[in-house]
Amino acid sequence: NLSTVSEFVFVGLSDAPEIRLLLFVLFLLIYLATMAGNITLLVAISTDSHLHSPMYFFLSNLSLLDLLCPTITVPKMLGALLLENREISFAGCLFQHFSLIAVVGTEIFLLTVMAYDRYVAVCHPLRYLSVVSTKLCAQLAVGTWAAGLLNSLLHTSLVFTLSFCGPNKIQQYYCDIPPVLALSCSSTHSRQLVILVVAGVLGGSACMVTVVSYIYILLEILSRSSPGIWHKAFSTCGSHLTVVGLFYGTTICTYVRPSFTYSPHRDRVVSMLYGMLTPLLNPIIYSLRNKEVKCALKRVIIQV
Repeated sequence: NLSTVSEFVFVGLSDAPEIRLLLFVLFLLIYLATMAGNITLLVAISTDSHLHSPMYFFLSNLSLLDLLCPTITVPKMLGALLLENREISFAGCLFQHFSLIAVVGTEIFLLTVMAYDRYVAVCHPLRYLSVVSTKLCAQLAVGTWAAGLLNSLLHTSLVFTLSFCGPNKIQQYYCDIPPVLALSCSSTHSRQLVILVVAGVLGGSACMVTVVSYIYILLEILSRSSPGIWHKAFSTCGSHLTVVGLFYGTTICTYVRPSFTYSPHRDRVVSMLYGMLTPLLNPIIYSLRNKEVKCALKRVIIQV
């Protein structure tokens, strides 16, 4: 690594003091609401015996990821808005990049596992607890986190072993792949291709498993003639489908595309969708569409 850059500087969201203060208050409120929502959901799942099932075990992992994702990026952004402290060391940028890609990758794999869980619940309800056993849940959870970490290790090594010897202004509010690659004074074409292929293969495979799971679910629903089957299936799968659509839509727009389509302003907006709004909306989506979660949340709030 022939890097001479010792620190990077984030480009601010706004140079106007009054706009910066408004953005600080807005993003702080979103961040605090995200923390409160996901922590409350975690407490509800851990304390309510009715929610001690595979579905809610995976949901608790999702809530943990939704706590980590904004915590990796938002505090630094808030500091830049309030104190204009936009600098981050090379090592700090590397760590932030590794942590964020690990969380995003883990969430992709976890949503895939949750799709398989929904498939078993709808298509094999009588065998559900024997198929999705406690041991399998633990193995799948460990596997998703390990896969996310290994994926991040690959991407981080590809990006941060490049040479950085020129401009150091990152056109983003955190250390992401496209804006950091844009600052390298090395040739990045081969590494961009590897990153695109790896992201496409892993993301495409995860998406394919999710799609196939829901195709089987749809076929199972169509083969039954019992009353209320559509409503029951939607209550079982609707929340997961909504979260998957929201998460995949924003992450694909950010990562699975050629570098020449990179647009700093557009990418800042898209990254805020999956980095801030998605973690905020996930507990809301699951609580609104699930009676058991709503009851558990009411009990937690009453006890508080």
